[in-house]
Amino acid sequence: MTYSDPRSLLYRHLSPEEASALAAQTLSACEDGELYLQFVATEAFGFDDGRLKTADYSRDAGFGLRGVSGEMTGFAHANEISPAAIRRAGETLRLLDPATALRAAPPPGNNRHLYTDASPLDLVPFAKKVALLESIDAAARARDPRVAQVSASLVGSWSVVEIVRPDGFIGTDVRPLVRLNVNIVAESNGRRETGSYGMGGRYLYDTLFEPESWNHAIDVALGQALTNLESVDAPAGEMTVLLGPGWPGVILHEAVGHGLEGDFNRKGTSAFSGRIGERVAAPGVTVVDDGSIENRRGSLSIDDEGTPTQETVLIEDGILKGYMQDRLNARLMGTKATGNGRRESYAHAPMPRMTNTFMRAGNDDPAELLSRLNNGIYVKSMGGGQVDIVSGKFVFSCNEAYKVENGRIGAPIKGATLIGDGPSVLTRVKGIGNDLELDRGVGVCGKAGQSVPAGVGQPTLLIEGITVGGTA
Repeated sequence: MTYSDPRSLLYRHLSPEEASALAAQTLSACEDGELYLQFVATEAFGFDDGRLKTADYSRDAGFGLRGVSGEMTGFAHANEISPAAIRRAGETLRLLDPATALRAAPPPGNNRHLYTDASPLDLVPFAKKVALLESIDAAARARDPRVAQVSASLVGSWSVVEIVRPDGFIGTDVRPLVRLNVNIVAESNGRRETGSYGMGGRYLYDTLFEPESWNHAIDVALGQALTNLESVDAPAGEMTVLLGPGWPGVILHEAVGHGLEGDFNRKGTSAFSGRIGERVAAPGVTVVDDGSIENRRGSLSIDDEGTPTQETVLIEDGILKGYMQDRLNARLMGTKATGNGRRESYAHAPMPRMTNTFMRAGNDDPAELLSRLNNGIYVKSMGGGQVDIVSGKFVFSCNEAYKVENGRIGAPIKGATLIGDGPSVLTRVKGIGNDLELDRGVGVCGKAGQSVPAGVGQPTLLIEGITVGGTA
């Protein structure tokens, strides 16, 4: 089904005029805040063991009402968009202290559209989605007799959001999101190893259904699994590491990105707090967060407070330039919101979050960077990781990595982890490739119990002095 006016999904038991009046009424004593309306439809298909295992579809709609006074936030939500429910939510805001400062100004207006308004869920028949996963399963198994297991998933969502402020500001965004994942288990001589690949973004299913797209996903996942079948135990100790372009930028996201979000810095709990204007990285290191890139997974035409997204330079040539801000933290820190106020859904209050965070390209030839590495490892693909915001210490697993000796890539290794801390790791960058890549659109960022889609990226990086946890 297609909708000529997606907003009609929000206004079935409430008119736009009533929404504006209720926002003005319930938020009258607050410095800032908004009525956030959302409709979302999601679907997920999972193919495993040669058969369709899951086929889920859901629809949800609701609102979140947030009032802000000083540092205090009052928030209430419900899965019923009606005048009565919004009025009941407004009772919560009476617990806030009355505003003592001037009302916060509304976000700047924005008519930019970074992605289509169409719903990916409605344009492809159910049978065709299942047939895609069947084709992936059959093609992957036919590639190599060592393929023991294939899992493929297709996920899509379509969300309509409207931000209604008491000052009359109304911001609307219609957000598609799709993702395809392929996981392959290869077996040889009693040994099993896995490989995976995913892709997606804020667009329709068309790209994912192109044979060259899903065949590429199979090739990469299978190649990784077969490579890992030949892997040897990873060495351990402090060494120089060459990080490949693209998805390995997740280490930047975790080790540095979270520490540059406004709330941690306002509270003084980040390792980067109070360091604006200081050198925090090696010369040549420039890190940006940009939610305004068309069709990217982490992009938004407006954030979840109505602020247009933008390119925000966080670190420039090694110097800390700024933080990612939502409205609350920007106001309390005396700066401007950067379009990074994000929330998982109407049931969550916004907070400063990354969008697409990446390091800009340098001037080095990646092959030349490899030639500099006498004894270390090359990491082609990263796995999961975690970071302590206060100290900046991180631990990451490597999905695909290799020994490097005398400038040449050697045997693949298994069980490698990268251990370090964000504030120092960027000071140890010794080479920055000219091959910036953004990830293929699979990132999910977690913070304070909320998950949002995010993007990462980087060029090839040569970093010395990283501790490698190994199994050798």
